[in-house]
Amino acid sequence: MVFSSLLFLFLFLPTVIVLYMIAPKKAKNLVLFFMSLIFYAWGEPVYVTLMLFSTVVDFINGRLVDESLKEGKKRKAQIILGIDVVINLSLLGFFKYSGLDLPLPIGISFYTFQTMSYTIDIYRREAKVQKSIIDFGTYVTLFPQLIAGPIVRYQTVAEELNHRKNNPNMVAEGIQRFLIGLGKKVLLANQIGILWDQYGAKIGGELSTLGAWIGISAFAFQIYFDFSGYSDMAIGLGKMFGFHFLENFHYPYEAVSMTDFWRRWHISLGTWFKEYVYIPLGGNKHGVRKQIRNIAIVWLLTGIWHGASLNFMYWGIYFGTLLILEKMIYGKYLEKLPKIFGHLYGILFVWIGWAIFALEDENKIWILLKQMFGFGKQAFVTNQDVYQLFSYGILFIILILACTHYPKKWWLWIKAKIGEDSIGVFVIEQLFFLMIFFCSVAYLVEATYNPFLYFRF
Repeated sequence: MVFSSLLFLFLFLPTVIVLYMIAPKKAKNLVLFFMSLIFYAWGEPVYVTLMLFSTVVDFINGRLVDESLKEGKKRKAQIILGIDVVINLSLLGFFKYSGLDLPLPIGISFYTFQTMSYTIDIYRREAKVQKSIIDFGTYVTLFPQLIAGPIVRYQTVAEELNHRKNNPNMVAEGIQRFLIGLGKKVLLANQIGILWDQYGAKIGGELSTLGAWIGISAFAFQIYFDFSGYSDMAIGLGKMFGFHFLENFHYPYEAVSMTDFWRRWHISLGTWFKEYVYIPLGGNKHGVRKQIRNIAIVWLLTGIWHGASLNFMYWGIYFGTLLILEKMIYGKYLEKLPKIFGHLYGILFVWIGWAIFALEDENKIWILLKQMFGFGKQAFVTNQDVYQLFSYGILFIILILACTHYPKKWWLWIKAKIGEDSIGVFVIEQLFFLMIFFCSVAYLVEATYNPFLYFRF
C-alpha cells in the first residue's frame, strides 16, 4: 500500500483516523501499532514477522543494555550492543546483499537503522529505555515513515510516544503538508517519470546529446519530487497523530557545493551516518588522513546502503571523492566565486551522479555519460527532442520553480500584503489544497504509472 493510492486515501487513512480519535488516550499507541502492522502486511504479509522480530530483539537488547549500565557492567553492555548490531546488520545483509533470489522486504533499510539506533542511544545514555513493547513497537512500525523514511531516531519522538498532544491547528498543518507531498508525487514526479522512462529506454540506441540531458534531468526531478513528496506526506501524517518528524529535504537543488547538497538531501540518512559512523570513527579530529579515511568509509557505506548493485557503490565512491576533493583542495576557492558558479557546479556533478545512480547496468552508465558529453556518433539534437521539449516545457518550468524556495517566498510576500489573517488568504489556501487533492485523485483514478523509487531501498 502506498500513500498515493485510492485505497490509502479513501479507506485506510480514514479508518485509522476514526479509530485513533475514538480510542482512549492509553490505547492510541495500540491503535497505531495494530494499524501500522496491517499497513505493512498489506504489501508484505510474510515479512511483517521479520519486522516484529527486529522490534522484539531491539526492545529486549535495549532493556539489557540499560540494566547492565545501571549495574556498572559496561563490558556486558558493550557485548549486548555488539550482538544487537550484528543481528540487525546480518538481517539487512542477508535480504539485501546475499545475492539470493529473494524479494526485498520493503523499508528494511529504514526500520533496521531506526531500531539499531535505539539500542546505541540507550548505550550512550542519549535516550531513556522504553519499557512498553507496544510503545516501542509503535515507534518502529509507525506507518507514516515505516517504508521510506525519514529515518526517525528514537530520541526525536521518545517524549511524544507517551505525551503527545493533538490540536486542530496541528492536524490542519499535517493535512496541508500531506497534500503538498501528494501533489509533488502524483502531479510532478509521476508525470516527469514517464519522460525518463522514454529516454532511459533509448540509452545505447538513438539517443542524442540533448536527449541524454533531457532524460537525466527528468530522472533528477522525478527522484527529488518522488522522495521529498513521500517525506512531506510522512511528516504531515505524523503531525496528524501528534508527532514531529525532522525535515528530510531543504531545497537540495539550490546547493552551491557537494557539501551543501548533502546537507540538504536525505538529511535523516546523512545525520544517521554522521552520528553513528563518522563521529565514532573520529570525524575530523585526528588529522587529515583519518578524516579522508572516515569520509571514504561513510560514503562507501552510503552507496552500499542503497543496494547490492555495483552502481550504488560507484555512486557512493563518486560523491565521497568529490567531497574529499572539495574539503581538501578546491572548496575554499569555490566559496569565493559568485553563487551562480556554485549552483552550476552543483547541478552538473549531481546530474552526473544521478546517471550513475539511475542505471544498474554498468555498460549503460558509461554509454549514457558518453552520450551526455557528446563522445559518440549520436546527433546533438533530434526532432523528437524538440517535440518533447515543447510537450514538457511547461512542466519543466514548474519543476524548476517548485524545487526552489521562491514559491514559498512569494506566497509569504503576498500574504503579508493581503494580511495573513484575512479571509482572502484563507480562501486562496483552501482552494489551492482542494485543487491539489482533486487533481491528484483524478490522476490516480486513470493512472497506471505510480512507482515509489525509494521503496526498493
